[in-house]
Amino acid sequence: SGGSNMGPENPDLAKAIKERRSQVATFNGVDAGRVPADALTASSSGLDPHISPAYAEIQVNRVAKARHLDPSVVREIVANNTDGRQLGFLGATRVNVVTLNAELDRQH
Repeated sequence: SGGSNMGPENPDLAKAIKERRSQVATFNGVDAGRVPADALTASSSGLDPHISPAYAEIQVNRVAKARHLDPSVVREIVANNTDGRQLGFLGATRVNVVTLNAELDRQH
């Protein structure tokens, strides 16, 4: 785990982000323009258990297919594991991947 010391103007970081965008889009079967920023970067430790609702959404169809579930069921589970801003105004809306995966596991 760990972040990098590369700044936003670093050509190696720009290249890595472009490659990640293509890989994430291909893996999830979506247009590269739909890939959100948190799919391309990492928290400073790389261990944050949360993703954006947009990142969860681009994975719904792939997860539904892999788990033999209807996409609407997966979307409901994502919604069940989405937390709003802390205290109503701090941070961003986020999906807890740990609890999301636990709930998906209980579907079988």
